[in-house]
Amino acid sequence: MAIAVSGALYGVVGYITYLVIPITAPGIGIVRFWPPVVIPAVFAVLFGPLPGGIGAAIGIFISDLLIHGDPLLSLTAGVTSNFVGFYLLGDISRRNIDWTKMIAITSIALLVGCASLEYVLLTYVSLNAAILFIGLSIASFSIAIAVGYLWPEWRSYGIGSIAGLGAGSTIIGFVVWAYSQVFSLPEVVGGGFQLPIYVAFIWIIWTFATEIPFLIILGPPVLKSVFKAFPSIKPAKRDG
Repeated sequence: MAIAVSGALYGVVGYITYLVIPITAPGIGIVRFWPPVVIPAVFAVLFGPLPGGIGAAIGIFISDLLIHGDPLLSLTAGVTSNFVGFYLLGDISRRNIDWTKMIAITSIALLVGCASLEYVLLTYVSLNAAILFIGLSIASFSIAIAVGYLWPEWRSYGIGSIAGLGAGSTIIGFVVWAYSQVFSLPEVVGGGFQLPIYVAFIWIIWTFATEIPFLIILGPPVLKSVFKAFPSIKPAKRDG
């Protein structure tokens, strides 16, 4: 039941969001501006990683078919990235994690990732794009740290959001690029054929930087309201 509700809600809200805000990655399109990302995040926390991942996979497939109509692109990029991303979010959010250790690891990964992606942006795009990415990344990471510091009960959720979205964004970037080497991308969301490899990094940046604020800012208050109304469904944390 949770999978069906999550998938339907994610798919329909995603489609409506695109009709109202039809924004895609600047210059290259394809990957959409996606506030509905918070929907499968909430379901992944409430019902576990597997329902969360499957619901997200179903929902993105529905919205993809309604928006660009390419089932193979959705199955290879959208379905896989959403399943992996929200499975990880749901799994990590239910763990008692070592906060200090995880922050150290995440900080190092962020620094390495930012340095690599900044080089790509400065080389192939523009200084403004590089500055925007740095600002969004630092702001999002700072918000996640602040939420974890002020509200310790949301630490696992914050780390899970960063890890899950990082994995999902990476899948989207490289799989969509690989797809473009064989097939033409849907014209309705930007098109393209045999695009250069650097566009994969731009899609990774765009996906992560535009979605992490919604996960970090909207997820905790929504979940807190649900837990308050239905305390029995609040999941127990496990070590590891």
